[in-house]
Amino acid sequence: MIYREDKVSGNKLSALGLGCMRFPRDKAETERMILTAIEGGVNFFDTAYIYPGSEVTLGEILAKNNKRNDVYIATKLPLVMCRSAGDFDKFFDEQLRRLQTDYIDYYFIHNMSDYADWEKLRSFGLEQWVAEKKKTGQIHHIGFSFHGTYEEFIKILDAYTWEFCMIQYNYYDVNYQAGKKGLQAAAEKNIPIIIMEPLLGGTLATGLPKHAVDILAKADPNLSPADWALWWLWNQREVTVVLSGMSSTQIIESNLRSVKNFRSLNDKELSVYDDVINVFRKSYKINCTGCNYCLPCPKGINIPACFTAYNMSYIKGYIKGATLHVTSTAGATGNPKSPRLCNQCGKCEKHCPQKLPIRKDLKKVARRFEHLPMRMAIGLLRWILMR
Repeated sequence: MIYREDKVSGNKLSALGLGCMRFPRDKAETERMILTAIEGGVNFFDTAYIYPGSEVTLGEILAKNNKRNDVYIATKLPLVMCRSAGDFDKFFDEQLRRLQTDYIDYYFIHNMSDYADWEKLRSFGLEQWVAEKKKTGQIHHIGFSFHGTYEEFIKILDAYTWEFCMIQYNYYDVNYQAGKKGLQAAAEKNIPIIIMEPLLGGTLATGLPKHAVDILAKADPNLSPADWALWWLWNQREVTVVLSGMSSTQIIESNLRSVKNFRSLNDKELSVYDDVINVFRKSYKINCTGCNYCLPCPKGINIPACFTAYNMSYIKGYIKGATLHVTSTAGATGNPKSPRLCNQCGKCEKHCPQKLPIRKDLKKVARRFEHLPMRMAIGLLRWILMR
């Protein structure tokens, strides 16, 4: 394992962190995942109040195996759920119970998107609350996760003495949200920078166009697309921890091999990414990362799955995308959740970290997959299945 120093505390953090949003339903498999990660040297585990079941599961497994002191737990205050100062203790105390611990190593303000978010929390007395929690040792380090523009990132970064931050960053999203400039600005403050969406919701690992995969294989047949994406990040000294939302022991073992085999990339290898991006941009239509913050939809539409199907129809072919669309919308059942059900309420867009025009994009999905011939074909399939 590669370890990088948290210059604020001196902690040595594993360059590969385990994002705990996508734990499998199988508790035994989740336990194998966590123990495999720890045995492989992973010591940074990232969860959040709003990840269903994640804090409870992580806390139970660490306690059962007496591993709490072997790892750094990072979890998050749910900004969007805070209505008053009393909510800080309400959520935090519940998180301590869920995680079966009496302190949090790295505590995030979750999903900051603009300076107004910070002003809201300040008006509730967040600074004083954090100071008290740090004094008692219940919070060791305070930081924030960010989804917004570079300009707003800088305002928030400069507004408080943060001890770490988290940004979305990968070789496709170099200039997206905080981006490369934000990474460098945070690094100048000598605080740890945690990277989310290193694989763009898995797309940079398994969803690249075939021609892009061929480019990577030609450059080095021993590296997988996921290796290329992770190595691009580890190649940058400003990056402290790369979070991977791993969902199986097999994926953890693969990523552990990747970090074990990591070496610095030369200029020729770095130029390969430009070729892949050029191919990728021609086929990736909606920049959804599958974070699921837009859910639940009041109409039951699985928005991220619809967007995945739409993108895959350009990357892997129309039939593949259409098949995914039918399954993601329950199109062959008697109660399909078509994107055409969208009533334009806009709730999804208020929670989307990427600030996507979701309502407009859902119309694109409907036009691509739900034209009359397709609806007739799905209707026939439904009739066959329900006979």
